[in-house]
Amino acid sequence: MKIFHALVIALQFLTRLPVPQRIHFTREAQGWSVVWYPLVGLLIGALLILMQGLLAGTGPFLASALSLTAWVWLTGGLHLDGLADCADAWVGGQGSRERSLRIMQDPYSGPIAVAAILLLLLLKFASLVELAGRSNLMPLLWTPAIGRSIVPILLLTTPYVRPSGLGSSLAECLPHLAGWLAALFSLAFALLMLGPWPLLAAALTIWWLRVLMLRRLGGCTGDTLGASIEITEAVVLVACALVWA
Repeated sequence: MKIFHALVIALQFLTRLPVPQRIHFTREAQGWSVVWYPLVGLLIGALLILMQGLLAGTGPFLASALSLTAWVWLTGGLHLDGLADCADAWVGGQGSRERSLRIMQDPYSGPIAVAAILLLLLLKFASLVELAGRSNLMPLLWTPAIGRSIVPILLLTTPYVRPSGLGSSLAECLPHLAGWLAALFSLAFALLMLGPWPLLAAALTIWWLRVLMLRRLGGCTGDTLGASIEITEAVVLVACALVWA
């Protein structure tokens, strides 16, 4: 039952899919929910492939735009919000940890945040156009899973800097062995399906983002985790488009 509750929590948090409402949100179940993140990412990818099937015969630009719209809708724009907060904080924080953390809590977005979201969505859209019409749909299936596989890795290797933040329960109660196994199994299957270059690009991205987090904040926050998901997804899509161009 605990594992089922954890799966439902992961679905509720990461997607807009309808799920049962009567769930006990214990700290332990919230920690275990992170173990399911790669699988939820795979489910998002499967729904995107279904969308591609429904759009068969549509031009690549329109099909890519609709697929990206569905992608954002499925996730509720949750991680884009984290990207916007981080963009504002990294520019407006002026190197200060306290100022950066304070800016992340500001509900308003500045021009840098808007530019970051637009550029990231543009990269995803252009990559989807490049990949449109190909018989290999593995990038669409595995990109969301790779993006969410980095969350347990970051939580297990990086301090969480907000004791009362949304991710504090996730960081404290995430089971180490199950978290590592879920992430590594997902990445291993993605490696088999996509080849080495997209995974190498994802690994370098995770390393670079973790360095930035440690230098500026001394660890990660919910916003940096969301931004990491979005940036990693974009990098993987671009890498797939370049490799298979």
